[in-house]
Amino acid sequence: MSPKWKFDRSLIPEHPNLIFERELWGQGLCLIAGVDEAGRGALAGPVAAGAVILPSDVDDLEDRLAGVRDSKEMTPQAREVWAKTIKAVAVAWGVGFADAHEIDRIGILPATCLAAARAVEKLNCVVEHLLVDFITLPDIKIEQTPLVKGDARSLSIAAASVLAKTARDALLVQMDGEFPGYGFAQNKGYATERHRKAIGELGPCDQHRCTFAPVRDYFSLFPPGA
Repeated sequence: MSPKWKFDRSLIPEHPNLIFERELWGQGLCLIAGVDEAGRGALAGPVAAGAVILPSDVDDLEDRLAGVRDSKEMTPQAREVWAKTIKAVAVAWGVGFADAHEIDRIGILPATCLAAARAVEKLNCVVEHLLVDFITLPDIKIEQTPLVKGDARSLSIAAASVLAKTARDALLVQMDGEFPGYGFAQNKGYATERHRKAIGELGPCDQHRCTFAPVRDYFSLFPPGA
């Protein structure tokens, strides 16, 4: 058996930069979109994807977006502040979703690709290249560069991760009012102890992913219509 491939973490810079974008800009490509997702591992709510095109003609772009990181490494307050800056600086940006029912029907990876395609469609311009965090998007007929730890290496991808995360979080806060008792405003659909307990006590709601454990486990104990 061949040894498991490992990513060289020394390739991760101190903060996301524009190395990959500048290489493509140097080839004459200007409309480079970074793409990333949020919510892939949650038990409830949609998976979201962001797409961001940063300008190729702003010399101090890294300074202007100096606080943008992989969204998981930022506080909620910092994400909200930087999301506004990203939207103001970007040439174009978009956020797309695939809902819980689509996730159950086609699977989480295809649903993530679907959300990404919807985000790219919202850019309303002819995108010349995609920088994508780790995965490839087979249904998008645009040249792509998948990057391992892309949200830690590419500023465009990191910016996309912030927009995906803030948009999804806002939606889960709204869902908390529509489906009380699960703590969506706090857990954002992820498998916290309180959330798992609520599923056991209340049963899943319409926003839960029925193919994900422990939601799936609940239905194995209490089949619908039984």
